[in-house]
Amino acid sequence: MDIIFSVISGIVQGLTEFLPISSSGHLVLLHDFFGFNLSDDIAFDVMLHVATMCSLLLFFWQDVLKLIKSFFQSIVARDSTDPYQRLSWYLVIGTIPAVIVGFFFEQQIEDLFRSITMVAIMLTVFGVLLYVADVYSAKLRSLNDVKLQDGIIVGLAQAVALIPGVSRSGITIIAGLSQKLKRADAARFSFLLSMPVVFGAGSKKIVDLVSAGGVPSGEGVMISLGFISALITGYFCIKYFLLFLQNHSLRVFAYYRIALGLGILFFLYVL
Repeated sequence: MDIIFSVISGIVQGLTEFLPISSSGHLVLLHDFFGFNLSDDIAFDVMLHVATMCSLLLFFWQDVLKLIKSFFQSIVARDSTDPYQRLSWYLVIGTIPAVIVGFFFEQQIEDLFRSITMVAIMLTVFGVLLYVADVYSAKLRSLNDVKLQDGIIVGLAQAVALIPGVSRSGITIIAGLSQKLKRADAARFSFLLSMPVVFGAGSKKIVDLVSAGGVPSGEGVMISLGFISALITGYFCIKYFLLFLQNHSLRVFAYYRIALGLGILFFLYVL
């Protein structure tokens, strides 16, 4: 591991975790095409995921506090007119499918789909779906209008994101758009819904790191560089992506996914 590897991997993690282009897919590409292998370094892998978790918490800390407060308030005295009380429960319900699928099938999914060819196919297929959802969805509703049905559908979509190349933010934004959410609101709901799953995955990886003996001696500086670059990149990616969606479409990300997926398949099977 060297400085360039650390910084590039952190930037890639910070960008692709939140843009609808698939973080796991890009990390597979980094490994297979450029020899960057995060899976061989548990400590580095853990810190990148913790960094993106911290990015979410830093950006949404006010929402998180309101949601936690509203959740417990709803247990004592439920107020159906309070959007934060409703949203807190929908986020809990929407998290359940990804937790169940991840707990029981994560390794099987990883073994079955973690290949360059499958990543390319998923990038392309869900790029087309992202384009269709962006162009043809109604985009009438805000986050305050989210209903139980939205939480269930977007939650089920999040479970599909365990497949490399799909993209958690991509598939959940597609699901949100299918429920007539506006682009920025679909993305915001996607990010809020991802927090319990990202937190859970990060916690599991920390346990794995402790079981493996902790951070290897001599790698502290490189791991810190990866963490910092992922944290900063992730925070500003969330901020400017949400601003971007207020006045722009998602088609550029759909075009990128399709071009990248088809380009990889062309490189593998034609050249």
